[in-house]
Amino acid sequence: MKTKLLLLLFVVSISFGQHRTCGTDAYMEKMLSNPEMKQQYLDLQKQFESELERLSNEQQKKNGNSTFSTNTLIRIPVAIHYPTVANTSSETVKNCLRLLAQKQVAILNADYNATNTDLSLWTAASVFYPGVNIGDMDVSWEIATQNHPTTSGLSNGNLAITFGTHFLSAGDISCPTCNQDSSWAGYCNLVVTNINGGILGFSPLGGSPSAGMTVVIDNNAFGATMSGSPSSCSGFVPSAPYNLGRTLTHELGHFFNLYHTFQNCSNSNCNTQGDRVCDTPPLGTPTYGCPSDGFVPGCDGSTSALTMNYMDYTNDACMYMFTVGQANRMLAWYNTLIAQSQLQTNVLANNDFVKNNFSIAPNPNKGVFSIQLTEVTDNYSVIIIDALGREIFNAEYNQTSDLVQNIELENALSGMYFVTIQSKGAQITKKIIIE
Repeated sequence: MKTKLLLLLFVVSISFGQHRTCGTDAYMEKMLSNPEMKQQYLDLQKQFESELERLSNEQQKKNGNSTFSTNTLIRIPVAIHYPTVANTSSETVKNCLRLLAQKQVAILNADYNATNTDLSLWTAASVFYPGVNIGDMDVSWEIATQNHPTTSGLSNGNLAITFGTHFLSAGDISCPTCNQDSSWAGYCNLVVTNINGGILGFSPLGGSPSAGMTVVIDNNAFGATMSGSPSSCSGFVPSAPYNLGRTLTHELGHFFNLYHTFQNCSNSNCNTQGDRVCDTPPLGTPTYGCPSDGFVPGCDGSTSALTMNYMDYTNDACMYMFTVGQANRMLAWYNTLIAQSQLQTNVLANNDFVKNNFSIAPNPNKGVFSIQLTEVTDNYSVIIIDALGREIFNAEYNQTSDLVQNIELENALSGMYFVTIQSKGAQITKKIIIE
């Protein structure tokens, strides 16, 4: 036991110089000191608790371990803002940052839908966590493309990505109102900027899109490591060990009303204490670095900390899952927002055209496949990203009458890839497996 504790201290100590720091707790302390914002928060939480109870009752009726679902895909409109990048910057810089944003959104979709390839690590880890099962939300995070705010300067078909024009005061954790912009009400707003104090990101706990609230991510922790010259992205280079896009996965968990898994050890009632989720073992302190499965003891010593959970503090490469209870809690928050009409419904492109006109075959494949069209489309683009968010293919097809476009990925390793096809202001992402 003594050896195990010494090893644990060693893991923590070597990570201390670069450990993950989330500013949500400090942000919430400031936010709740504002009487108006506090009352809005309490009103939303009251509605949320009612919806969570309803979902929990449905879950009990199912007597299962899966996330409660209506079999309806959740579509969430996303807008991404780079307030410190001048709108007059070159298109080379802005295109690089747009690509970085798209990579980050692809990571979100993988993480929240439990399609991330590193989820395979759970097979071995699960023996340490009886009764814990993987959760997913059946959600599609989508960068908005239509009906942008009039102040944005964006046209229909443009991605909702801004430079130097909105959320100019965001990043000040001591000023909650500085991290809101009413012109972007109804979006899931993500602000990428420098945050002082070594904080990687922060978010309101239970965010309100209708109030223009945002999730703020440090410029060194947004997206995944990109190939090519780092300077091409104007200093927005995710740094190891936080270079796989998991900081935003963590902070959006807060926005959708998840606490840290290490909230505290008072867990006599798992519905109202700790992180308020019953299938995450109680924990009182965060875990840093990359500990072995089951290595970190929980509060009572008889359970192990769920260190691979997105709501702990481990490195990006060592967090890879939500639980069923967490997914249901986030679904309850989404339902609460929908009941209040807090999310814009007319800013996402109608993807039916892309969905119905494009197909990929064969799938699985050996790295050679075809994109097949049912009708001629003058212009479209194809971006392929691997499970780590790295772009491995990017091509535009203009003024073509071909109904079949053959693609060959040289030296592609076996695994899951995401193929994003964009056309006529709409886009769709399909998963392919390379064997």
